[in-house]
Amino acid sequence: MAMNIGEIARLSGVSRSTVSYALSGKRPVSDETRQRIEKVIRDSDYRPNAAARALKEGRTRTLGLVIPPAGASLTHIQLEFVAGVVEAAAQADLDVLLSSSGGNHERSFERLVSGGRVDGLILMEIRLHDLRVDRLGRTTVPFVGIGRTANPDAMCWVDVDYAALIARCVHHLADLGHRQIALINRSAELIAAGYGPGLRGRQGFVDSVAERGVTGVELACADDAGAGQATVERLLREHPEVTAIATLNEAALPGIQHALAEAGRSVPADFSVAGVAARRWAEEFRPALTSADVPAAEMATRAVELLIERIAAPQSPPRHLLLAPPISLRSSTAPAPAARA
Repeated sequence: MAMNIGEIARLSGVSRSTVSYALSGKRPVSDETRQRIEKVIRDSDYRPNAAARALKEGRTRTLGLVIPPAGASLTHIQLEFVAGVVEAAAQADLDVLLSSSGGNHERSFERLVSGGRVDGLILMEIRLHDLRVDRLGRTTVPFVGIGRTANPDAMCWVDVDYAALIARCVHHLADLGHRQIALINRSAELIAAGYGPGLRGRQGFVDSVAERGVTGVELACADDAGAGQATVERLLREHPEVTAIATLNEAALPGIQHALAEAGRSVPADFSVAGVAARRWAEEFRPALTSADVPAAEMATRAVELLIERIAAPQSPPRHLLLAPPISLRSSTAPAPAARA
């Protein structure tokens, strides 16, 4: 079977970083551990020599991480992606060069692509039709996306199944008797730009609302607490019949919480909230948010592993990893008021 570094680590009973060190030779590994790793490699069709050469002979020993423009406020999930990529690269004894893209930052991205400054790139915030992916597709630079385009087979990527997760939130709320459910999505600008999670989350919402025969309302919302508060105030004013929210906008959660409290809506007695968010945001919501916790650190680690493999074997077929973490039932959802009556 085909294997990656994580699978070799699991079968060898060691960490991913230990496997990376054994392959690269950059840090000492005990003979016993090395022999155990080599046995697992021999028993599989994994080919470590190419990976070792890529790590030892890479021109820069540096990976590029392309982040949203510096003027944008990064969400906690995005910050976890950045920290996770830096940590996973460090475990493989590699450096990370951060670069913005979009807006006035296209020259910075172009320098990263054509300047020979990195051995490979990780792209964040993928659009369904992403000009950065198109540009890299015309080069020999290995790259991996945290997220995927509308043509997912053409590139390596790690992503969360936002459509399935928002659908699970809707099904959970419908099971609790909620018949009027709102989706608080990301900003209108991101949606218009083809932002994958927002569009896939919307599709999951539309499909699940239709499947359950409930009424759905979608609202776009910028990534901050103030926008979250204003969006919920509008929701309660224009759609007072709504009793539950599903959201993938974690940065709006404090504002959502504040608006419901200001309106006298007790969570979850009068109103339920569920979503897709980093665990920190879910646990800081009051009461704690029922949510699918985005495994940002795992996604970042796997993106680095895929990129190292891509550097080693650039002609190999692109690999993909789609994650759908379970919904963690916390305290922000309960039967709809009418269902309890």
